[in-house]
Amino acid sequence: MPAIELVDDGAMETRLLEQFVAVAAEGNVTRAAERLWAAQSTVSAGIASLERTLGARLFDRTGRGLVLTATGEDVLPHARAVLDGLDRMRDLAVVDDADLRGRVRLGIFTSMDVVDLTGVLRRFRQRHPLVTVELMTSQSGTTGLVQDLVAGRLDLAYCGLPAVPSGIHVEPLREMPFRVFVAPDHPLAGRRSVSLAELADEPFVDTAHGFGNRLILDAALDRAGIRRRVVAEMNDMPAVVRFASAGLGVGVVPDSGVRYDGAVLELEDDVEPLRIGLAMRSDTEPNRATRTLARDVVAARCG
Repeated sequence: MPAIELVDDGAMETRLLEQFVAVAAEGNVTRAAERLWAAQSTVSAGIASLERTLGARLFDRTGRGLVLTATGEDVLPHARAVLDGLDRMRDLAVVDDADLRGRVRLGIFTSMDVVDLTGVLRRFRQRHPLVTVELMTSQSGTTGLVQDLVAGRLDLAYCGLPAVPSGIHVEPLREMPFRVFVAPDHPLAGRRSVSLAELADEPFVDTAHGFGNRLILDAALDRAGIRRRVVAEMNDMPAVVRFASAGLGVGVVPDSGVRYDGAVLELEDDVEPLRIGLAMRSDTEPNRATRTLARDVVAARCG
């Protein structure tokens, strides 16, 4: 593999590697530019400059985006190692926590309070004003967040998956039992509890595929041999409760404590609760800012 040439401007060299790693992760220059808060033309020029320096093409341009060439695949782990090494050097050079620098990308749920995240972030910013915290979401819920974490697009993420990929560590934050939400005039509204078998013919409102609660409930229904009809899919659990309370269908989701206008019943079946945790990669050493924010989020779970 050709050696990366040194240039006069060390910051520019680091920037080229950051652009390369970002494009490799996103497979798209536009998304990589958004991730780096840079202009698309700047990222494109940076990739071209790095390719000229190395004397090899790093990406193949396809109709759907960019894919790494064989050389790009070889170069990528070395580029990541250089950037990781620079992060470690910065961490070692920091004596006072107030001097922490860098960026932490945190994947969250937009409509559910797992911890007092706004309070955590406010205090974190006061103590570490030089650290930028970026909050990101995923339309495929916790599955998408974990995929982004594995791919290096996130540093930390909320996770509600019943099982996580290797190389991911999850610190528990909150546990929520499944309950049944129905409209106040639903025939079941006067009951204290109900089974999945009794709900088999009901229309369901649920979250989209990929959400941790959907994976858990689908597995429980499969074990019971129940095939249900989902009439509406939402991108958050509070919306499921809201639409179920309005009579669009029944909602069987974890009780996150949100306000509801309908009736709530206990679920008689043995369904594992949704366990939300804070996930990070265990196969790489996170920078000090990431470790510090993770510690603060975990410490807030009893708050």
